[in-house]
Amino acid sequence: MNLEFKKRIITSLILLTLLVFMYFYSFILIISLIIIAVISWIEFYGLISKIFNKNNILRFIFKSFSMIYLSLIVFGLLYIISSKPELKIFFVYSILVSIASDVGGLVFGKLFKGRRLTKISPKKTIWGSVGSFIFSFLLIPFFLDLIFNHEIISLFIITIFISLTTQLGDLFISFIKRKAKVKNTSDLLPGHGGVLDRIDGIIFAIPIGYLLLNYF
Repeated sequence: MNLEFKKRIITSLILLTLLVFMYFYSFILIISLIIIAVISWIEFYGLISKIFNKNNILRFIFKSFSMIYLSLIVFGLLYIISSKPELKIFFVYSILVSIASDVGGLVFGKLFKGRRLTKISPKKTIWGSVGSFIFSFLLIPFFLDLIFNHEIISLFIITIFISLTTQLGDLFISFIKRKAKVKNTSDLLPGHGGVLDRIDGIIFAIPIGYLLLNYF
C-alpha cells in the first residue's frame, strides 16, 4: 500500500466521521456546510479564473452562478432540515448514493479497466460507471424501510438517477479541471486533492435526490 493510498484512506475516514457528526449535531452541520461551500466556491472560482483569465464577463457569470447555486444548496438544506427534520433521511441517502457511486467507480475501474467512458476524464471507464450503479444499489435494502412512501422499484429508479447525476457532476468538474489544466482543485485534502474534488458529484446529487425522493 503506497503512501498516497494510505493518505486517501485516512482522509476518507475523517470525512465519514465528520458526516456522522453532521447528522447528529445541528451546529456541526451548519458550520461544516458553510465552510465546505465557501472552500468549494473558492476552488471553483480558481479554476474559472485560469480558464477565463482574460474574459471578465464570463468569469463574473460563472462566479455569480456558482455562488448562488452553492448558497441555495446550503440554505435550502438548513431550512428543510430545521422545518422538516424527518426529511433529513433524503439528504443522507443522496449523499451516501453519491459516495457509493464514487467508490464503485474506483473499484470496478481498477479491477476491470476496459474502454474509457469519455475523453474528458481518461481514468473513467465504462466498467467504472457500471460499478457506480451497482454499489449504489447495495444501499437500497438498508434504506427501504427508512424512506417512506417508496416501493423498491421507485427507489431503484431514483437511485439510478442520483448515481447518474453524481457521475455527470464528476465529469463536469473534470472537464473544468481539464480546461484549467490542473489535476486537482487544490491540495487541501491529503490523497484526495481539494474539497471540490470530493463533493463534485454530491453538490449535484443532493438537489436531484431530494426532489425525486420528495415528489416522485
